[in-house]
Amino acid sequence: VSQCDPPSDGEDTFKILVATDIHLGYLEKDPVRGNDTFVTFNEILDHAQKNEVDFVLLGGDLFHDNKPSRKTVHSCLESLRKYCMGDRPVQFEILSDQAVNFHYSKFPWVNYQDENLNISIPVFSIHGNHDDPTGADALCALDILSCAGLLNHFGRSTSVEKIDISPILLRKGRTKIALYGLGAIPDERLYRMFVNKQVTMLRPKEDEDSWFNLFVIHQNRSKHGATNYIPEQFLDDFINLVVWGHEHECKIAPFQNEQQRFYISQPGSSVVTSLSPGEAVKKHIGLLHVKGKKMKMEKIALETVRTFHIEDVVLADHPDLFNPDNPNVTQAIQAFCMEKVELMLDTAERERLGNPRQPEKPIIRLRVDYAGGFEPFSVHRFSQKYMHRVANPKDIIHFFRHREQKEKKGIDLNFGKLVSRPAEGMTLRVEDLVKQYFQTAEKKVQLSLLTERGMGEAVQEFVDKEEKDAIEELVKFQLEKTQRFLKERRTDAEEEKIDEELYMYCNIVSSHNSYFLSCFFISTYFSNYSYFSVPYYQNYYTLLLLNTVSPSCPKLSSSPVM
Repeated sequence: VSQCDPPSDGEDTFKILVATDIHLGYLEKDPVRGNDTFVTFNEILDHAQKNEVDFVLLGGDLFHDNKPSRKTVHSCLESLRKYCMGDRPVQFEILSDQAVNFHYSKFPWVNYQDENLNISIPVFSIHGNHDDPTGADALCALDILSCAGLLNHFGRSTSVEKIDISPILLRKGRTKIALYGLGAIPDERLYRMFVNKQVTMLRPKEDEDSWFNLFVIHQNRSKHGATNYIPEQFLDDFINLVVWGHEHECKIAPFQNEQQRFYISQPGSSVVTSLSPGEAVKKHIGLLHVKGKKMKMEKIALETVRTFHIEDVVLADHPDLFNPDNPNVTQAIQAFCMEKVELMLDTAERERLGNPRQPEKPIIRLRVDYAGGFEPFSVHRFSQKYMHRVANPKDIIHFFRHREQKEKKGIDLNFGKLVSRPAEGMTLRVEDLVKQYFQTAEKKVQLSLLTERGMGEAVQEFVDKEEKDAIEELVKFQLEKTQRFLKERRTDAEEEKIDEELYMYCNIVSSHNSYFLSCFFISTYFSNYSYFSVPYYQNYYTLLLLNTVSPSCPKLSSSPVM
């Protein structure tokens, strides 16, 4: 593949609008920033319409919340209907078996081929980690849009043992595109599947070298741990271009991986969702031209994105200005911070003057490292001075002591407090908290039949995805597995024999380190996030297991009566 000047528009040239991480509904209740995502989404689709693209390609996280509000869903449907429906004919055809590409849908075909719909701009999207399928039916918000005929949800894997990525084969004139997609999967799981050769990208049987291979993925690209990311070298070298979602910093200009030789484009998010340096980079979407095996990515600056400026200050680097022993040092620090904020506001205003579509109030962030004996001043009082000038007055200033951070060991963990009040500078994951708890817990509450990983998934679904039945469903899943094991072993209905068989089963589970086991020994430590405590369910499940191997035991309902 090669990059080239924009090919002349014609019957052989695909024009594709590329965007990722739109996060519809982010801060929708904020009086200042509540409509930012909706306005920018309209701008993105407006660019698609004006440039007469063949289709829109989204790289995940169209929605910020796993269960978006009615306002967010309504706004999304309104935008898609306004910009993507019409009489303009779609100029490309699909050659692949759509029953395979969309096998999880009740309508397994692309929306523009539905005789009941009038689609002028098809939208293809994978799901991200924010809007991924959850619950007993494994549905997500994209499935609602797909069922309504306004979006084509692809790249969804329904197997936990093997992933076969079958491309959507597109043809326009003499140009053929094999469109691969893989919706968000927990990074550690996907990493392990790549290592174990459980991920296969299928290729067309005929003329496989004549296809432009385009892959859309939504995973960690930067390393967040030994296996908590997807290395670029894991991807097949026959790919021509990778559109990488999830990472919010805009690096949309394609650059080549020297080892695999494919190009990578990281469009970044279209809205600021975290006050970090990567979000301050100018936001763009891409207009991808593909003709034969040649491509060109045109950058399109987004004009409706709210300006964001961020700066770091280390007080210890200014000994000439600040002396921690000076009784008036706090006032001096506050004056210094005000000066910095004013400079950022001036810069933001100069940028906005040339763009009337940009929101008036900018996002400002000043990170202050106060290590070295300094004391922070009142952020609340400081913020009141900028209530009518910035979009985020409550978190303009962020105090931290980077140089003094130390790992604390052997301390008692309070799960509720960690979730509700995370430490400054930390990114907490529910599953990590669960794992950390059981690593330091007493022996009597350690898991035996179940796994920490399963516990983490159950609690994470409950807390992050608002899946109220997640824990109960996982418990039932593990119970059924255990019952099947006991039945296959033809275990006698004696408590000692059952305990012996369960001990053996636990060893099997432990040796295989099964990822998909759920958890039912949930201690009262997590009582705020679950439906039950350990003692109650231990007795309940003992009776259920006896019920499995002895017809004479009294029958129980599928769930306990609380």
